[in-house]
Amino acid sequence: MRKTMSREKAAEKAKELLAKMTITEKVGQVNQKLYGFWCYEKKDGGFGLTEEFKEEVGKYSGLGILYGLYRADPWSGRSYENGLWGGEAIRVYNEMQHYVIEHSRLGIPMLLSTECPHGHQALGGYLLPVNLGTGASFDPELYEQACRVCARQLKSMGADLALVSMLDILRDPRWGRSEECYGEDPCLSARMAAAGVRGFQEEGVTVVAKHFAAQGETTGGINASAARIGERELREIHLPAAKACCEEHVGGVMAAYNEIDGVYCHGNPYLLKDILRREMGFCGMVMADGIAIDQLMAVTGNKLHAGALALNSGVDAGLWDEGFGMLEEALEAGLTNETALDRAALAVLTEKYARGLFENPYLEVTEEEYTPEKYPETLRLARESVVLLENKAWNETGSILPLKNVSRIAVTGPQADEIYDMLGDYSPALREGEGCTLLKGIQTLFGGEVVYARGSGILNGTSVELEDAKEAVKSCDVIILTIGGSSSRFGKVSFDANGAAKSGSEISMDCGEGVDCSTLEIPPAQRRLAQAMYDSGKPVITVVVSGRPMVLTEDAHNCAALLQSFYPGPEGGRALAEILFGVVNPSGLLPASLPLGTGQLPVYYNPKSSYNSWKYYDGNQAPLYPFGFGRSYTDFMCTDVKLKVLAAEAAAINAMSPKEKAAEITFTVKNTGKYKGAAPALLYIQGSGNTVVRRVKELKDFTRLKLQPGEAGVVSLSLKAEDLCVWDSHMQFRTEKSRIRLFLEVMGRSMWEDEFVVM
Repeated sequence: MRKTMSREKAAEKAKELLAKMTITEKVGQVNQKLYGFWCYEKKDGGFGLTEEFKEEVGKYSGLGILYGLYRADPWSGRSYENGLWGGEAIRVYNEMQHYVIEHSRLGIPMLLSTECPHGHQALGGYLLPVNLGTGASFDPELYEQACRVCARQLKSMGADLALVSMLDILRDPRWGRSEECYGEDPCLSARMAAAGVRGFQEEGVTVVAKHFAAQGETTGGINASAARIGERELREIHLPAAKACCEEHVGGVMAAYNEIDGVYCHGNPYLLKDILRREMGFCGMVMADGIAIDQLMAVTGNKLHAGALALNSGVDAGLWDEGFGMLEEALEAGLTNETALDRAALAVLTEKYARGLFENPYLEVTEEEYTPEKYPETLRLARESVVLLENKAWNETGSILPLKNVSRIAVTGPQADEIYDMLGDYSPALREGEGCTLLKGIQTLFGGEVVYARGSGILNGTSVELEDAKEAVKSCDVIILTIGGSSSRFGKVSFDANGAAKSGSEISMDCGEGVDCSTLEIPPAQRRLAQAMYDSGKPVITVVVSGRPMVLTEDAHNCAALLQSFYPGPEGGRALAEILFGVVNPSGLLPASLPLGTGQLPVYYNPKSSYNSWKYYDGNQAPLYPFGFGRSYTDFMCTDVKLKVLAAEAAAINAMSPKEKAAEITFTVKNTGKYKGAAPALLYIQGSGNTVVRRVKELKDFTRLKLQPGEAGVVSLSLKAEDLCVWDSHMQFRTEKSRIRLFLEVMGRSMWEDEFVVM
């Protein structure tokens, strides 16, 4: 067991070591050039280290950070046949660490960084629903518990830095990386991000939160495109999650690919130094995204100047780029200085001391498997992530869900029996039979006959598949149809240098990094299948499995029931089946609005109130389903709502601590239905009368309450002092005189409104 060291003591030790290092050794510490999964090779029944790995260690007399040793997916080319897992993975790690220390003049160990956007991207890695599904749970406490499981596995395998997507806000669902966002709202995202940081770091794994900042804004939904926004939009929407992470003392932050108003994030000292470090108090390591430093050539003209610009702007560690490998030359050319290099190297060395790597660099070999059976947090998250959108009357017994009194079910759709379509992007290879598809979940729970026909692929389908599906449903009582998307790399996919998928005619995924869409419509092959099912005359329960909000207007009209599941993870099929049969009551709420059509974008729930003058003559302005929408099998009633304003004067609120309560509402929620269920309660405000334009609605607090039929519980939600502040016309964050209207929603239904005046 490694003994950690306080950050203060670690920094002192790091400074002492730094004074003994050469320029070359310092440059080696801030580089993360290697792809770890290509640094070992299988031979003679075991594994050995590659010459590339040995040359990099020799070049810099050591190694700063090794990326992705355990990564296993089609891009890395690693699988159970040639990759690392179990005790063998730890043995290879120990061999690598030993080689680095023995070939470092000063005996400096390496850090290991690994991808963990929704669980460990490794063979045998513990996986969760994607962030968008996690956001639908509105349950940061459960997410924190799930992250703790991930962290314990990472720690047992020597992973020091978990690269976790938690800063991106979903503002354009055409973006392929929508699934990596917790949702479209900054309050929800900040709460989930803070929970994730606690979960990982309290278990001993440092989080590198990504991406900073505004990557989710995009231009036209295109990945890494310009965020054409001003500072107020940046601060109101895109920075709260980062601020929340810094309040939890996050150890690392990864800069984003995009530029903001013409300045690349990797070359933006105002963003990385003034805002992140000085304002937010961040004291950790700023890491570059893959090859992003070299991409600064768009403004510098060459990689030498790009590396210097990134270092001078506040980047501490590179990733796969060449620019940071040229920092010694940049110093000689006067493009940067040793003070900047020392700052970056010190950040890396401090992390190594803090983690106890110098005292105990090697791992105990263990064979523990992190399975959903042993750690059910991923299943619990999957259950809470499913959103029930429609549940129509079927016969005299009432709504069609939960399913009862049926003897023969037909299951169709491309995601119904494909486990990788349930996992999302950045997922590792699974063992044969691992995970639970929807078909498998239904077959396990349903005592009657289940007939399955695929019907279509994600992007393509044959007439034979379609006819097979039509035939299969003829004698069934009900049809369960899956439609949506896939971010599975386990198909016809080619990759860019940074691991992003390349779009093209052969691609088999329609979502994920590098897979941005001009339309949110269900792909034509799936639409033909869906229409055939709706035309069958049988009741159709439509389950949408996707990584982004999609246009479901036709499905909402034609289906008997409609469920949205944002890639629910390896146990997603089981969770969905439990909901279909009433073992579990759905409690998820939409973390992002679903549009009526692509041309309606942007459709997020919290635009500025000035948007009221923007009207399309040919369409409804409301989304198909808004942020926070969801249904349950039971009903909830809200009573005895009390508003207590603790501070009603702007001057008094400005004098308060940001986290101090300024107002509080308490109320009673009762389960008036027949099923036990969870009731997410959301508190919104609408401010008016300020010096700047406010948003039409802003989420400020939320919680979940689990209730048995007939049970009631008292809930308290609050507005903190900072919740009543705005970035005023002079870009000062303060409370102004204004009118504050409050809105309370419980399980997607409006329950109460009131207002008070800030004098």
